[in-house]
Amino acid sequence: MIVSVNSTSIHSEFDLLIRSTISELNDQAQKFHEKISTLSGRSLEPYVKDVMTELAIGTAFENSIELIGGQKFPDIVAKKFYGVEVKTTIQNHWRSTGNSVLETTRVESVERIFMLFAKLVNPIEFRCRPYEEVLSEVVVTHSPRYLIDMNLKQGETIFDKIEMPYDILRKKDNPIKSIIEHYKSKLKKGEELWWIGQEDNGKASNIVVKIWNSLPLSHRHSLIIKSMAYFPELFGNSSDKFGRMALWLITSESVVCPNVRDLFSAGGKGTIIIKGISYWNVPRIFLNLFENISQIVETIVSTPAIDLSDYWKTTTTEKQKLMDWIELVNTHAEKGRNVTHLDIKQMLTNLILT
Repeated sequence: MIVSVNSTSIHSEFDLLIRSTISELNDQAQKFHEKISTLSGRSLEPYVKDVMTELAIGTAFENSIELIGGQKFPDIVAKKFYGVEVKTTIQNHWRSTGNSVLETTRVESVERIFMLFAKLVNPIEFRCRPYEEVLSEVVVTHSPRYLIDMNLKQGETIFDKIEMPYDILRKKDNPIKSIIEHYKSKLKKGEELWWIGQEDNGKASNIVVKIWNSLPLSHRHSLIIKSMAYFPELFGNSSDKFGRMALWLITSESVVCPNVRDLFSAGGKGTIIIKGISYWNVPRIFLNLFENISQIVETIVSTPAIDLSDYWKTTTTEKQKLMDWIELVNTHAEKGRNVTHLDIKQMLTNLILT
């Protein structure tokens, strides 16, 4: 049976046990410097557990200190309620990559966790703080993980930044969503989220990154269609109009394209007939647009409005998304010098709505 530990007095007693443990570890670091300097990684965990067990004699935590094996989080548990996560570094700083944001390996009964951090370079030093007080950011290795900073000032945690307490975030069904929303709100022009953006839409990014020219022609064509639907700035005249598309190919489609511009500009100008009217000197990118309009429309129709709003950086609805896309394409096209002789909005409207 798991007994909930909830009183202020026992919280204070565990805080005292932690302070005593750190004091003892720092004393031993001076006396047994050579031995402790070798206790990096998992070899330090049983050492810390033994020190805590010794110091817990005569307290409420006597005979309750457990070393948790395998990949569980945290490493040490007391009274099945308190936890201690042990981290080490052999560098002369107090930062490290921490545990997964998802905490799928968390010991279910543990409610209060401390980060015990060992800096195993001269001078060896141990520090310990409440877990949520030392998590500064979220970084990505093979999954979103917290970044630990034992020198972090009060009010500067990732939880302060997203304005959500740690214990509320960790209990959410999808804690990464709140993290994504925070980092998305801080993006600058030319920036996109990598990897963790996939968690927001349920689509997994391929672990294998491919070069554009290695893709089958049908796959390349499909990506070009999506690009014209998702990135209306492609039809403008900005010097960085291909930037967001290039980032999207890498982060969402795992495709590297060294020459994105060539996908749309190669081939010069041409002529197209729409509703019996001939249009001359049409740039290649607009020829591609008009010739593939049915597939582009199909992509827009099948993509949820909430996703299109994210791509377009403006709010749209299911009812309005086609008209909004036409307006966006036309707005960007009007900024170009080589299509002043064309009424892009009217041409798209004739193709799509009549």
